Amino acid sequence: MPPRATPTERQKRLGAELRKMRLAAEVSTEYAAGLLGIDRTKISNIEAGVRTITPERLRTLACNYDCRDKSYVEALADMASDRTRGWWEVYRGQLPAGLMDIAELEWHAKKVRAGLAMHVPGLLQTDAYARTLFAAALPPLAPMEVELRVALRMQRQQVLHRETPITYVGYVHEAALRVEFGGPKVMRAQLDHLCDLSQQENIDVRVIPFKAGAFPGAGQAVIYAEALVPQLDTVELDSAHSPEFLHGQSQLDKYRAHLDWMEAASLSSADSREFMHSIASQL
Repeated sequence: MPPRATPTERQKRLGAELRKMRLAAEVSTEYAAGLLGIDRTKISNIEAGVRTITPERLRTLACNYDCRDKSYVEALADMASDRTRGWWEVYRGQLPAGLMDIAELEWHAKKVRAGLAMHVPGLLQTDAYARTLFAAALPPLAPMEVELRVALRMQRQQVLHRETPITYVGYVHEAALRVEFGGPKVMRAQLDHLCDLSQQENIDVRVIPFKAGAFPGAGQAVIYAEALVPQLDTVELDSAHSPEFLHGQSQLDKYRAHLDWMEAASLSSADSREFMHSIASQL
């Protein structure tokens, strides 16, 4: 199979894990290439996510790298075996690749924790709220660009309602609930939507009130996606230019602690619903 021109974040992550495994075993790319009977440059391309690798060859490398964590190896093999075209691929070439990477990350996660200070989490937004959010971008987006982003965001939400939905916990600061994106009518509908969603068994919405005081971090949106095994967890941070994906152990530890703080500072699920109803009634 020819090399990929632009590997996805998930494909790059698989390659990065194989490189990490090889370096931990202290073996060269020449040695790895010899195990598979391929050119050394192809090992480099596999580790960059540019070339595919079969689950069988991945297991061969893991065995010879003396990786004894069977759950981890099988999770990687599962990533290698997945050649299906995700629903988000219809947007490729129309929207920035990073937006598809977020959708793919959520699709393969078993649990997602999100913490936001200035707006409602994307997976919990109404289309009117999302449209207002995208329309406020600088530089301004063309109307078609706004609608494509809204459509993608709405389709991302299927992970909450599919046959095997992900577990989702959203920590939302009171500030995000007070900013009237789209005006009182849109915001009231958004708050009602949050309350309705929070009653689903797999969804927990927790409000961090102003009285919680100072909070850690720079206030950016944080998504922590839990994978089949902890080693493959991923953090996604929003930025003005493109999403940033982190998976170093110290980074995972940092943002787990960040979200744990939010958990401790937030109201209970029931109290959060009551709090959101109260804000909605004032609009």
